[in-house]
Amino acid sequence: METTTQNTASYTGNDKPQLSKWKRLLNWAELQENNRIQWISLAILGHGCFVTIFTIAAIVFSGNNFIYWPFAIAAMGASVVSYLAALPTKIAIPIFFISMIVDIVIIMLCAFHGFNVNLA
Repeated sequence: METTTQNTASYTGNDKPQLSKWKRLLNWAELQENNRIQWISLAILGHGCFVTIFTIAAIVFSGNNFIYWPFAIAAMGASVVSYLAALPTKIAIPIFFISMIVDIVIIMLCAFHGFNVNLA
């Protein structure tokens, strides 16, 4: 005996393909090309002059663990160099966000070890 199956699914045409969050970030970053100067100033002033200073202070006050230094320097360097190299914002903004995440993780790890102001 033969058996047949019937597919009853219908397509309405209203379904939009779901983009991943990474792809949505890249699409948004590509649209930020007009605001390039603001992103450059945020990367150099905000990240290079403030967040990196807080990260280095956290490293020093938590025991000056050497393993955190290269990550802190590389995060700041990648962010600033990507803008100074005039990379498109589609590449530079995700690098900026990743470097901020690296700095936040370093600060959290240093807080986990504990801060001691007398170490400096």
